[in-house]
Amino acid sequence: MRTRITSILTVLMLLAALYVPLGAQAQEAPKMELPRFIMKGLKANITLTDPALLDVARDTAIVHYAGKDTAVILEHGVVTLPYNFPEKENVEIIYQGNTLSKPVNPIPLWLSILPPLIAILMAFLTKEVYSSLFTGTLVGAAFIAYYQGAGALAALFVGILDIFDTYIIETISDWGHTSVIVFLMLIGSTVALVSINGGMRGLVRWLSKYAKSPRSGQLINFLMDLCIFFDDYANTLVVGSTMRPLAKDLRISREKMSFIVDSTAAPVGALALITTWIGAELSYIGEGLKVIGSDESPYALFIESIPERFYPIFMLCFVLIIAISGRDYGPMWKAECIARRGGDTHDKMEVSNSNDSEIEPDEKTPLRWYNAVIPIGVLILVTVIGIFVTGYNASVWADAGESFGSKLMTTVGSADSYVALLWASISSTIVGIAITVFQKILSFHKAMNAMLTGFKIMLPATIVLVLAWTLALITKYMHTADFVSGALVAWNVTPLLLPALTFVLAGIIAFSTGTSWGTMAILYPLVIPVVWQLSINAGLDSEGSRTLLLNVISCILSGAVMGDHCSPISDTTIMSSSSTGCHHLAHVSTQMPYALTVSGVSLVFTILATLGVSSWILLPAGIVVMWAIVRFFGKKVVPLEEVER
Repeated sequence: MRTRITSILTVLMLLAALYVPLGAQAQEAPKMELPRFIMKGLKANITLTDPALLDVARDTAIVHYAGKDTAVILEHGVVTLPYNFPEKENVEIIYQGNTLSKPVNPIPLWLSILPPLIAILMAFLTKEVYSSLFTGTLVGAAFIAYYQGAGALAALFVGILDIFDTYIIETISDWGHTSVIVFLMLIGSTVALVSINGGMRGLVRWLSKYAKSPRSGQLINFLMDLCIFFDDYANTLVVGSTMRPLAKDLRISREKMSFIVDSTAAPVGALALITTWIGAELSYIGEGLKVIGSDESPYALFIESIPERFYPIFMLCFVLIIAISGRDYGPMWKAECIARRGGDTHDKMEVSNSNDSEIEPDEKTPLRWYNAVIPIGVLILVTVIGIFVTGYNASVWADAGESFGSKLMTTVGSADSYVALLWASISSTIVGIAITVFQKILSFHKAMNAMLTGFKIMLPATIVLVLAWTLALITKYMHTADFVSGALVAWNVTPLLLPALTFVLAGIIAFSTGTSWGTMAILYPLVIPVVWQLSINAGLDSEGSRTLLLNVISCILSGAVMGDHCSPISDTTIMSSSSTGCHHLAHVSTQMPYALTVSGVSLVFTILATLGVSSWILLPAGIVVMWAIVRFFGKKVVPLEEVER
């Protein structure tokens, strides 16, 4: 009997234990969740969750917040409430008799400019990029921690911890970033393989038949950049790695090769009709057109805006003028003179990305050019195939009303360039190993060691990229771009100055964030409606408004590319310096005067275009102006023959 009673009591206790949590869950109070990052004066969403309505598809309720009652619709017990956080306060919500309150201390928006600004200034002052990027990131992380409740000193320690356990992890968890890292490593392995197996040295020997002077070497570099027009990442890494040993033999400075590679890759990508850029550009332009209710084709506007993309056009011409003239100015002239005398500016640098000695072939290694051309050719070919395969849409190619060019542009624009580059890089690595082992130039074991050496070569660039991406993530969370764009767009300016102002604005944002694509994603939807409205307010007719809109579309892309060229935290700038073996800050400091020269000319001609001067007059005039600048301000680099005499 006692046993039976004990059993019954045990069962009742178990049922009670199960019942209490269920009951507690049913009676769980509503919850309020604030945004992770709160900036002063910017709207963000407060999330209100009612656990009792999680199984209800839609329900209406009255919520009191921001000083008034608001009717809301909860979907599965959740609703987001837009709220402007003007100052430090207790945010209060009253919902069905429940008062929910949380303290908030929003971050002043002007502080958002400090992390990238400190990183950039520190990089130029210390000539050391790793600590500069980390310091800029730490400043941002510490600001966030402080305004989330940590003390001033504690915020520094919390910021350091957050960098490693939150921001860096979030950065490398991004699919695109991870793809670039893997791509970099595999490209490094291909470069190491074709160098150690003698292929790169054989290719240099073959190219030497055509490139017998610094001038012809720079021209070949420029032409190779034009050939790989479909993707700027592939352009910088392939051309930079291929031309690096030839530049050394011809006594062309690493700074000059980095400049040619970097200043050609993005402009070509911005102008070519079949490129991985076009899909993103059309998407961003389309978003801006939707805001103003326009049914205009983004593709048509894209095509029409090409003649007014002064910066990328002028930069390509400027690179060609510099290469042909044999003249340079500023720090580039000094770097070139040192290189012509057989010196190396990197001797005085504390850090060098160069690892030439590790990938030099053995003296007995046969120097066969095709051992480099085949893997690099596979890289380019598979990239093109991958872009087509990942962007292919049967319905697009079945549309008889579209031209072949339009179908091809749509396909390339829809492609996943990251996947294509991954396919291409692993294919080139496999082919490089296969031809090296098959010819018995290296054993399989040594070929694998060469592959690991390539990984090691790309490690410094990878670290800089991860730090730059992490800083960019901080600027995104702190709305740096909103601060810069808001400050400039808020000016009550005449519509005729908007294209020039937009060019400057895009340049500042790209310089601060290190991303041209991110700049375009921010500015196209933001500026297109502003331009359209100001045009209407100024009384411009539809044709005048459309012309102004085309100018602004051109200026956003041009300014984004310009800022990217000047920024030490830009990914393509980092890749260019890494692929050519140039110290990163040496590349930035020598390229910036040239980029600012072209941007100054572009800005003046943008204003002239806005005033109605035809771009077909301005383009040749701009080329003449840049030739004159190089002719009168540039100095002849000491000829190689004079040094040898």
